[in-house]
Amino acid sequence: MRVLLIDFNPFMVAATPISLGYLGASLKGHGHEIKVLSIGSTTNFSPTAFKGFIREYSPDIVGFGTYQRSIFHINAMASLVKEATPETFIVLGGPQITFLPDDSLSVLPAVDFLCRGEGELITLAVVDAILSGQTELPVPGITSRNPEGGYFTGSPVPPPKNLDEYPSPWLEGVLDPADMDESIMLTSRGCPHVCAFCYTPAAFGRKIRAHSVERVIEEIAFVANRGSGRLWFADPNFSFSETRVVEILEGIARRDLKVDMWIETRADMLNKDLISLMKRAGVNVIAMGLESASENVYTHLKKNLDPDRIRQAVEMAFDSGLDVELFSQYALPHERFEDAMQTLNFVKASGVKIRGNSNAQQMQIYYGSEIAADPAKFGIKPLRDSFQPCMAIGTEFETEWMSKDEIDRIKAAWKIESLDGGKRVVA
Repeated sequence: MRVLLIDFNPFMVAATPISLGYLGASLKGHGHEIKVLSIGSTTNFSPTAFKGFIREYSPDIVGFGTYQRSIFHINAMASLVKEATPETFIVLGGPQITFLPDDSLSVLPAVDFLCRGEGELITLAVVDAILSGQTELPVPGITSRNPEGGYFTGSPVPPPKNLDEYPSPWLEGVLDPADMDESIMLTSRGCPHVCAFCYTPAAFGRKIRAHSVERVIEEIAFVANRGSGRLWFADPNFSFSETRVVEILEGIARRDLKVDMWIETRADMLNKDLISLMKRAGVNVIAMGLESASENVYTHLKKNLDPDRIRQAVEMAFDSGLDVELFSQYALPHERFEDAMQTLNFVKASGVKIRGNSNAQQMQIYYGSEIAADPAKFGIKPLRDSFQPCMAIGTEFETEWMSKDEIDRIKAAWKIESLDGGKRVVA
C-alpha cells in the first residue's frame, strides 16, 4: 500500500519527528511504499498545491502526527485529502490522541481512525483491515466509527518488550540526516515516575523500554557521519540507567564521533563523573525538569525531586563546560503568585539563561495525566463549562490559588526576563 505520513506544525520550522520515522520504517519493512512530509511555519503551502500533491501521490492511507494545538489545522488538511482522493483513509496518532474521547470523531468528520498506542504495529493492523475489507469491524489499537453510528475500539496491541524489534528510521533510509540541520534520536521510551501533570505514566505503564547499546551507537554513528552531527535525543530520561548510558557515551568517545548532543534527564540521575563523560562524548546541553522551586508546590507534583538537587546538578554541568536548560511551569496545583515568582528567581540565580526550553510555560492539562482525570481534586477551575470532545482543558483554567489575572502576570514576568522574548511555543 501507499502510505503518506505528515507532520504539520504551523508554529515552528519543519522538523520531522522521530515517531513518523519509526512508523515509516515499520511499514517499509513490511513492503509498503512510504513517503514522509514535514510542513512547518516557513514551508510554502497552499491548499490547491497540497490537493494536487495528494492527487499525484494518491495515498491509500494518510497518517498525521497530532497535538491538541494543531488538531483543527490537521482536520482541515484531512478534509483536503478527502476532497482530492475520497477513498484515502485518515489516521491520527500522537501523544494527545492516545487518550482522546471516542466521540472526538464527531467533530473530526474527515478522520477515520484514532490510534490508541504505539503506531508501528497499530498502523500495520489498519493496513491489514483495509486490505481484507474489514474496516467496518473493530481494528486492533484503533477507535473508529461503527455502522450503527457509534464508535468502537479494537483490542489493545501490546508493544514489544525489546525496542530493537522496531526497525531504525535512519538505517532503513526513511529519514535522511543529510537533509536535516538537527537529527532527532530516540534510545528509550517511557518513564518510571508518576508526575501528576504528565501523560507518560499512563501511556507507558511506568516502564522504560530501550534499544540495545549496539543499536544506539550504530544509529549515532550513521547519523553523525552522514548529517550535521547535531543530535537531539527525545528520551524522557536519557540517563535512566547509569551503566547503560556510560556504555553509550564511552562507545561514542571510543569511535571519536563528531557530535553535538542535546539530552534530557533528571537531576538525581547525574553525578560529576557522568557529566564529565557526557562532555567528552559530545553532549553540549543538558535539559532537566524543575517545574517549581517552591516547597509549597513541588511536593504535590509526585516528582520526588527537590530544587537543591537540581541546583547541584546545574552547578556540576556548568563546571564541566556544559550548557543547561530547565523546564518549569506555572499555575501548578497549590502554587500562589509568590511561589511562581520563587521559581523564576531560582532559574535566574542558577545562571541558566532564560531562552528556548528555559522559558516557563503555563501547565497544560491534556488527556492521560492524573490532573486531567480529576481536575477538581487538584484545584483546577476551567474557564469554560464545556469543551469540544477533542479538546482537553489545555491552558484554559485558573486554580484555587491563582487567578487568571495572576497567571497572566507571571507569564508577563517570564517574558520580561526572556532573552528570546518567550516566543517558543510548546505542545
